Amino acid sequence: MKKSTLLAALILLAVGGLLLHYRIHYYMVADKLHPGNTVFSGSFFLASFFPLIDVFLVTALFLSRKTAVYGYLLNGMLVIYGTVFMAHFSIAQLMAKPVALHLVPLNSTLPDIMVLWADFFVGKALYDLYMKGPR
Repeated sequence: MKKSTLLAALILLAVGGLLLHYRIHYYMVADKLHPGNTVFSGSFFLASFFPLIDVFLVTALFLSRKTAVYGYLLNGMLVIYGTVFMAHFSIAQLMAKPVALHLVPLNSTLPDIMVLWADFFVGKALYDLYMKGPR
């Protein structure tokens, strides 16, 4: 597989994650004390900031063979953080309002975590191509 194809897949997965987080966790939320006003939510901002790092910094690091190792490392760290944060969010939501066991995969962030890990494996394939390719 060509590096450009994997790089395009990595970018599309990162942009998709960013847009998904931006839609779900928009960082300007309604102010409960003052209806009609919005306030900044730091936790929602971080949920959009991590995918932003993935889109720009990880992509930039994967553009060169010399910095691909740092892109791979940062991509892996973002995947671990994202997995932990999303799993925690799902567990907290499922504990607050229990659902039937067969509905857990659809009512959790498991599909989002799977897309996140797909992003990681595309990054790993790209890293492997850089390391095994011509020097």
